[in-house]
Amino acid sequence: MTALSPATLDALPAEVRRPGYDRTAVQAGIVHFGLGNFSRAHQAMYVDELLEQGGGQEWGICGVGLMPRDAAMRDALQATDGLYTLVLKHPDGTLEPRVIGSVVDYLYAPDDPQRVIDRLADPGTRIVSLTVTEGGYNVHPVTGEFDLGNAAVAADLTGAHQPTTVFGLVAAGLKLRRERGIEPFTVMSCDNIPHNGDVARRMFSAFATALDPELGAWMGEHVAFPNCMVDRITPATTDDDRAEVRERWGIEDPWPVVAEPFTQWVLEDDFPLGRPELDRVGVQLVEDVTPYELMKLRLLNASHQGLCYFGYLAGYRLVHDVCSDPLFADFLLAYMTEEATPTLPPVPGVDLADYRTTLIERFSNAQVRDTVARLCAESSDRIPKWLVPVIRENLASGGPVELSAAIVASWARYAEGVDEQGEPIEVVDQLADQLVPIARSQVEGDDPDVFVRNEQLFGDLASQERFLTAYRWALSSLHGHGARATLEALMAERPRPSRPVEGPHQPAVRSRSSR
Repeated sequence: MTALSPATLDALPAEVRRPGYDRTAVQAGIVHFGLGNFSRAHQAMYVDELLEQGGGQEWGICGVGLMPRDAAMRDALQATDGLYTLVLKHPDGTLEPRVIGSVVDYLYAPDDPQRVIDRLADPGTRIVSLTVTEGGYNVHPVTGEFDLGNAAVAADLTGAHQPTTVFGLVAAGLKLRRERGIEPFTVMSCDNIPHNGDVARRMFSAFATALDPELGAWMGEHVAFPNCMVDRITPATTDDDRAEVRERWGIEDPWPVVAEPFTQWVLEDDFPLGRPELDRVGVQLVEDVTPYELMKLRLLNASHQGLCYFGYLAGYRLVHDVCSDPLFADFLLAYMTEEATPTLPPVPGVDLADYRTTLIERFSNAQVRDTVARLCAESSDRIPKWLVPVIRENLASGGPVELSAAIVASWARYAEGVDEQGEPIEVVDQLADQLVPIARSQVEGDDPDVFVRNEQLFGDLASQERFLTAYRWALSSLHGHGARATLEALMAERPRPSRPVEGPHQPAVRSRSSR
């Protein structure tokens, strides 16, 4: 057994690709908040690929953790000097193992916030990137503005102690740069939020303005916040994944990453202090990311929500099992074709029919073993951003909403916290304490619309009769007949969507992945 470290790379099996560049020459030009599985399978992989090509030594990554759970990532990366194993799992069972070397440092902010601030203020830091989840931007659910009432944010604004939030740390780093005459870094959000760069600009600038109006004005004028779209299905690491890496390749890795082979990154090219030559490794650099972003959020991400609640209630626990069921695959294709795609602008270079079919194939990859529960988590951050806009646009245009309404109803039924066999469901959501009692009251009380009357999540959808009629029918069917029968009824009057039966299928757009 080989414990993963720089000293043991040469001892790894030949089939395991490993860094061929001098990691000691790589400097951290990127500070990344929220270095989890996705960013390690995506952004860090792209940077590693660039380093392999002989460039980008100034663009290594320093990860930063903020949450208590990030202490485990600190420990794992300290044990391996930032190295980790990325295993790409192809649908045919082929495995592509490689060791990623682009993460050259990791700081756990609670250990020493000043070290993080100093790293942010260092002239060598030119990009600060983020994967802090959809809920990490502190957007008030009603006003859509920065939530100054958040306890951690309010504490940071007092200046009584070292900052603990990403907003406080980034503002402190920028404040030092301004005082020292150092140009500001670019802030690059990589989270699944519409116009993620614009959202980051509003939220970080609002915090800085509340802290120091002059700093806020300076940020608004000088700090770039490019939008981007990122895509790669990356499940949580399991003990089975660790065991597979250990048993197949003899690598003792405390936190390997498993991902699908497909990867895509579309990025607005707005980096005043420069950027890695990402276009050399398959990143699409564009002037406007909006069409790609909407395509991904409304087709891929919303379809994840379309499969997860129905799938869980029907007894499925793995995503590929759901999408290997023709009924569920047909439902998702029908949602994407009839309701989501008509709300999209043209997407340059992408065949949307091909993209939809490719999504079903990606979801059906049995090797990835993504869990339904992962997709069900934090729904209050997802449904309002990914699915509700589809419903709103179709209501305004006269388009269909039946399938979207059924997805909302499936969430309402799932949020009751009990499955169709009477077994408890662990509802993982920052609003679970509010949502579960409300969902249960739709069964126990006399108001079947109570769940969608939550204006923080749905706005005025509960007053839209066309949506409400479809929603009520679906929720009643879920309670009376179950998830599978509800989907069968929804699909009964529809022609069967065109979908692949067998054989490989080329995705509409495939960025470069590991070789």
